[in-house]
Amino acid sequence: MIPAARQPVVNVDSPTEQRNPRTLDIDRVSTVDVLRLINDEDRTVPDAVAAALPELAAAVDIAVETLRGGGRVHYVGAGTSGRLAVLDAAELVPTYNVPPDWFVAHHAGGSSALVRSIEDVEDDDMAGRAVIERSATGKDFVVGVAASGRTPYVVGALAEARRIGARTALLAANPFITPQVDVRVLLDTGPEAIAGSTRMKAGTAQKMALTAFSTAVMVRLGRTYSNLMVSVVATNAKLRGRTVRILQEATGLGDRECANALASSDGDVKTALVCLLSGADVTRANTALAAADGHVRGALAQLGVTE
Repeated sequence: MIPAARQPVVNVDSPTEQRNPRTLDIDRVSTVDVLRLINDEDRTVPDAVAAALPELAAAVDIAVETLRGGGRVHYVGAGTSGRLAVLDAAELVPTYNVPPDWFVAHHAGGSSALVRSIEDVEDDDMAGRAVIERSATGKDFVVGVAASGRTPYVVGALAEARRIGARTALLAANPFITPQVDVRVLLDTGPEAIAGSTRMKAGTAQKMALTAFSTAVMVRLGRTYSNLMVSVVATNAKLRGRTVRILQEATGLGDRECANALASSDGDVKTALVCLLSGADVTRANTALAAADGHVRGALAQLGVTE
């Protein structure tokens, strides 16, 4: 006989583990209605992220200060959370031409656990402590990423980070926890469409928050001009074409003029952009960029250009 349980058991300690009253019949409906139920739950995620923007902004400001001070940002996670953190860190290097050690991602179980789940690695708090002990310093910022907020690997890493004097943050989908960190980014995504499947709403919320966090850090560090990726590294034909289009969008000039400026600047989009907008040569443009800590708007101001 099929149990007739209709009321989800409430567990305030782990909201993602609760049964969702809106999806109790998900296995009884048509395929398209299964997808509608999942999509309806997904629609709640942006609001959960929006509610945590003040805390996320605090984390961005710490990260900017950390990187300007010669420190690094460490992501620490396991399972889906860890994989999302690895993805975010990896994509910053080609997109914004940042040093590869600015954002360092640590995933429980190492690289082999990225493509295949390894049992119990997330339960090893000592491994979390060890990865921070050997790779971080007191100048760094350590961001734990865990749906429950209680993953031992992440908790251990954050504890070690506090011990060495690093600043810390936790990104979690559990609003009921009170972790000992400098910034708590707690996303109230509630119960999943499938109880406990945190690769769903919790994972989507973490992806949104991580992408927003790292992008905001890049903006604050001058890695964009307006909403253009002026720090992009042209490592393939698609990106080489994009760099010319970026210059066209920013200046209103033609393809040939932008391509020539890019060639004269050894492929550096920022330098080419400053040259095109100010009329300065490459040497003056680079000097102005250096004086402005890499910010295009600041470099243009140095050269007397009023936007």
